[in-house]
Amino acid sequence: MRVQKTMNLNKDQAQNIASVLAEALPYIQRFAGKTIVVKYGGNAMTEDHLMASFARDIVLMKLVGMNPVVVHGGGPQIGDLLKRVGKESEFVQGMRVTDTETMDIVEMVLGGLVNKEIVNLIHQHGGNSVGLTGKDGNLIMAKKLKVTKHTPDMDEPEIIDIGHVGEVSRINTGVIDMLIQGDFIPVIAPVGVDEEGHSYNINADLVAGKVAEALQAEKLMLLTNTPGLLNQQGELLTGLNAKMVDELIADGTIYGGMLPKIQCALDAVQGGVKAAHIVDGRVDHAVMLEVFTDEGVGTLITAR
Repeated sequence: MRVQKTMNLNKDQAQNIASVLAEALPYIQRFAGKTIVVKYGGNAMTEDHLMASFARDIVLMKLVGMNPVVVHGGGPQIGDLLKRVGKESEFVQGMRVTDTETMDIVEMVLGGLVNKEIVNLIHQHGGNSVGLTGKDGNLIMAKKLKVTKHTPDMDEPEIIDIGHVGEVSRINTGVIDMLIQGDFIPVIAPVGVDEEGHSYNINADLVAGKVAEALQAEKLMLLTNTPGLLNQQGELLTGLNAKMVDELIADGTIYGGMLPKIQCALDAVQGGVKAAHIVDGRVDHAVMLEVFTDEGVGTLITAR
């Protein structure tokens, strides 16, 4: 005998659910088997309801056949632990000065505390993930970042030593490929290593962009604490290409902290990534909305 179950939904609510699923279907079909690199940070990484929605989005992507790869930051957590051990945080041009002692704390926080929290969060929502740093399998080969200061009264630029802060020299994708083939979700902490085995703290946006390039990903998504790129009237800009981005930099629309993020996205699409998105991580299910809906919740950047 067939038993009909009742639902606490009215007809309009049920129709809305059906419409959402119908809208998502072509995106599920389009991105099945494709790699999507997501840089996870900001409010999405510190507020409980946003953390839960992020984990569910990543697990859902995997369940419908996509290959999400997560790269995470952890600046606030590093700053908190440094403060607890009595060490002041110092920044030069927005980058944390990282001496040997600070680098030990960076590795502890990024590769241990934060990385494993994200892995556990994904597991709690039904996914299978493996946490890595760039030192695992020589995943992120790095070199020391050279920082210079040049003012009009200086004859030559001054080189500033900010310690173990690096940039990516090479991404070795073997360990990521192995995890994807094993049906795992890689979760990567942005700690790199050079040929001599020295560790480096690297900007997570930069690592995410280089990982996306190396994997020739379908999408790079950078979660931020802003709605995306706004024009001078405060309106959200999207559907940008390289030429339009250059014009927005020239006229001062793109400046300050948004500039390196946009440059990272632009470098990725010029390096072969199909599309990059600056996504508002303060919105519940921001990743899902960007992947599965027509409107999205951020700024889209493509090469052309």
